[in-house]
Amino acid sequence: MSEAREPAGAVSAGQDGEPDSRRWWGLSVIALAQLMVVLDATIVNIALPSAQRELGLTNGNRQWVITAYTLAFGGLLLLGGRVADMVGRKRTFIIGLIGFAGASAIGGAATGPGMLFAARALQGVFAAVLAPSALSLLTTTFTDGKERAKAFGIYGAIAGAGGALGLLLGGILTQYLDWRWCLYVNVPIAALAVFGALSLLHDRAGHKEARLDIPGAILGCGGLVAVVYGLSEAESKGWTSATVLGLLIGGVVLLAAFTWWQSRAANPLLPLHIIKNRNRGGSMLTMGLATIGMFGLFLFMTYYLQNILGYSPLKTGFAFLPVSIAIIIGSTQISARLLHHVPPRLLMGPGLLLAAAGLFTLTFLDTHSSYAAHILPGMLMLGLGMGLTFMPVMATATAGVAPQDSGVTSASVNTAQQVGGSVGTALLNTIATTTTATYLTSHLGAAARTGQLTPALKAEITDTGVVHGFTVATGWAALIMLAGSVVAMVLVTARAPRDTHTP
Repeated sequence: MSEAREPAGAVSAGQDGEPDSRRWWGLSVIALAQLMVVLDATIVNIALPSAQRELGLTNGNRQWVITAYTLAFGGLLLLGGRVADMVGRKRTFIIGLIGFAGASAIGGAATGPGMLFAARALQGVFAAVLAPSALSLLTTTFTDGKERAKAFGIYGAIAGAGGALGLLLGGILTQYLDWRWCLYVNVPIAALAVFGALSLLHDRAGHKEARLDIPGAILGCGGLVAVVYGLSEAESKGWTSATVLGLLIGGVVLLAAFTWWQSRAANPLLPLHIIKNRNRGGSMLTMGLATIGMFGLFLFMTYYLQNILGYSPLKTGFAFLPVSIAIIIGSTQISARLLHHVPPRLLMGPGLLLAAAGLFTLTFLDTHSSYAAHILPGMLMLGLGMGLTFMPVMATATAGVAPQDSGVTSASVNTAQQVGGSVGTALLNTIATTTTATYLTSHLGAAARTGQLTPALKAEITDTGVVHGFTVATGWAALIMLAGSVVAMVLVTARAPRDTHTP
């Protein structure tokens, strides 16, 4: 006779078989950890100018404060998901929290660029352990259809709004304390989450028979790093550079080799049956395309608001607050209420279409645009569209997954989000920078030839060129968002989860 096992939830069931009433408190712990992980992808954006001045970062390497985190995070998430399945989700959840706090403390105490880059990468490593554990615990805790929709609505709101909240918090900490507190703040947050996890979360033992796919991790992470690094290098070397082409081609080859290896490995890092499922694969692709545009916009708007419109770090942070509010409303008040009644694609598709429209309106910005009339409407449409999208994407991607695959499936969803953010930041930043360079070469040269290039005109042309680069890149982001809408409508065919329990 098989031995009875404890349910695989984050919070144990009661004696009568009913779910433990503490599961909602458990959700708050999981959500707190997820918020910390997500906001750290953007919290240092506003602090970056201060850190650059103090540590002597160059314009060329300052991007690695952001990219070192997102690359390590996205590249190692699948491995982190397998570790969670192998040793137990609660255990990896707590290890991830402690390691993340330690890496944050090292980054806050950085004395030079190398130390800061290394600490950000180490944060990404522990985030890759923490994030799939969190989503996996959530997935196996809430199995009732209505409760699951509500829980994923809250989780989706945090995952979507965390980036914008990071910009707000970064502005407050940078202006009133110091840029280093953008990293130190994770220590008390992680301590609170560890305390809550020890007292509220429960999980069954891990699958000790599982094995880690180290070759798969090397191929997958190496491919992602090569692609993103290639996109970043195109900014200074050009798209036709041998280095850039070599990195991009090499990255694609490594990712192809990763896919080939996953079909033959005894213990694959990413079992291909997970993404071969039409709804799951479509949801993950939708997530990746959505975050390309969103993360890129956060970067552009930060520089636009501070460098062009002259906003302070705090004012810049508050300027992003409507995005967070719109995401929360779209996720918890619209998607969570409708998912039980309509197919997921009827939330994802229109959501991304609305987000694309919001990005499109921002392509009309100039050096004198007002926040209320020109910026706020587009940001509200983007936020509401993201809120409509994130919740059904995560719920659909993790629905009906076998317990032994819940960790790696959760990691795949987070990987799509972080890889999208990494690719979006590198790709759109390169498009913006090269577009600006072309504009400045043309217009400054023309003014110089006619003898009209005064300092005031040069400053005006420079600002206009920078904004032109931002708007062109934002236009590309809108097209990518539109492609995500099409992908969701075509590939995701799941019905509304009308049943009482998920399969």
